[in-house]
Amino acid sequence: MAKITAQLVKGLRDKTGAGMMDCKKALEETNGDTESAVDWLRKKGLSAAAKKSGRIAADGLIGVAVNETAEAGAILEINAETDFVARNETFQKFVATVTQLTLDAQGVLENVNESTYPGEDRTVSEQLTHTISTIGENMAIRRGEYISVGRGVVSAYVHSAAKPGLGRIGVLVALESLGDKSKLKELGKQLAMHIAAANPQFLESADVDAATLEREKAIYRDQATTSGKPADIIEKMIEGRMRKYYEEVVLLEQAYIMAEKTKVSQAVEAAAKDIGEAVKIAGFVRYGLGEGIQKEESDFVSEVAAVAGT
Repeated sequence: MAKITAQLVKGLRDKTGAGMMDCKKALEETNGDTESAVDWLRKKGLSAAAKKSGRIAADGLIGVAVNETAEAGAILEINAETDFVARNETFQKFVATVTQLTLDAQGVLENVNESTYPGEDRTVSEQLTHTISTIGENMAIRRGEYISVGRGVVSAYVHSAAKPGLGRIGVLVALESLGDKSKLKELGKQLAMHIAAANPQFLESADVDAATLEREKAIYRDQATTSGKPADIIEKMIEGRMRKYYEEVVLLEQAYIMAEKTKVSQAVEAAAKDIGEAVKIAGFVRYGLGEGIQKEESDFVSEVAAVAGT
């Protein structure tokens, strides 16, 4: 039996949002394996693991930038220790500048870090160190991405904007079409707003990998089996739950926030008729500030230690 430490319990609690005692029990049942413990909690209906990306535990800003032709865009996350820094003009300028450099470098952060910071005799990496020294908080250029289309537009949206192009949630969506760019930009902005709110994980159903599907089916099957219903009914229950799963995580299958009785795929088809040309969502990127990063919570650690008996 693996030793169930306070850190293990805390890590599972951070991932799932389940109670501490439930997390400890799950780890005991799975010999300390965190991923198996996540599944154990979900099967028991005790976990909020599917929504763990909403547990934002880092501060800073997301930056977005689109080029002059609106056919390419970049998104960047730079983290800091507190939300106070996100309101600092020096930090905001740094994020905006590096986001533009990320667009120029087509999302290759290694090249961004080594490039010259505009107006300074320093590289971006050196300017980051200088900014840390100036503001007095630790910072990190965490991740960046680039998206483009051959013909069409890339639209951007930021939620909880501190300044234009800077916020706590950033989205880029690429639309392929020969249609009018102004209409495409408006559609792209609406879709980006939807993506910010609905947080899809995949563009279309075919993008969901087999391992993820099997994991979901196994969880639903375990849950359905406890109902005591016949096997054929259980399979229909699983099919229904998988349809619901696709509607939750696949962009084209989600209910469109601008018209909830309409799927995103149907909304795009309707917009294409108005635009007069076929429209295809070629891809999207959504960054939520601090996704997957956990802050140190010393009081909580002590509480977990007491529960874990360490």
